Amino acid sequence: MALYFSIAMLLVSVVLIIVIVVQSREAGLGGLTGAELGGAGGYHVRRGLERLLFNLTIALSVVFFGLALASAIVVG
Repeated sequence: MALYFSIAMLLVSVVLIIVIVVQSREAGLGGLTGAELGGAGGYHVRRGLERLLFNLTIALSVVFFGLALASAIVVG
């Protein structure tokens, strides 16, 4: 059972890393440093692929946390 949790956590973590890297490349270097704040004080609406990546990052983080918690409970 511990092997299944380890494999699932490994797969989720690799996909999570890939999604985060793609998301940061979408933002560009200016977005990481705060240079692209725009005229509305930094508020901007996520649309399309950016929204999908954002929601996927949250979902994968929740799944990873759940797997880690379940693994700790089952394995001990």
